[in-house]
Amino acid sequence: MAANEQHYVLPRPEFDKPVKILIVVAPYYKDIADNLVAGAKAEIEAAGATWELIEMPGALEVPTAIGISDRRSNFDGYVALGCVIRGETTHYETVCNDSSRALQLLGLQGLCIGNGILTVETRAQAEARADVAGQNKGGGAAAAALHLVAMARKWATQSKGIGFKPAGQDTLIAGSSDGSKTA
Repeated sequence: MAANEQHYVLPRPEFDKPVKILIVVAPYYKDIADNLVAGAKAEIEAAGATWELIEMPGALEVPTAIGISDRRSNFDGYVALGCVIRGETTHYETVCNDSSRALQLLGLQGLCIGNGILTVETRAQAEARADVAGQNKGGGAAAAALHLVAMARKWATQSKGIGFKPAGQDTLIAGSSDGSKTA
């Protein structure tokens, strides 16, 4: 079982400016969602960040809520939480694939998102993964969002230059008779 596997956990990022995270949860399985949220809140607070929480009806609405929030608010990062347990129909595949794909697309657009939407075969698997004292996937999703925020801030002021000009090189101004340069 995955709970018995040893794995490396990155050190918690540190911030010199406030960080504000939005936790978006689909509480379809309320007890599981509550554990995921508890883990996420604890990790965010341990990093000195603040959080807000909103609920959505299901996992498919979580990415849309994050997209709307990003366009209309000032959050630095997002934590997507919920649980999808396999049932008797193909709806499981649709929800798992589409919610994950939508979150990935938002991430590729530059949003800092930790994905903690569990996709499991059984309730017991979900309970083990959501348990704050166990696998703590809510805390792991929050940690992922915080690491992405730290990386985005680290590179926010770096420039790649303009056009084909390598960063840090001077550019000659066309038609300049005095040989003046600009950086």
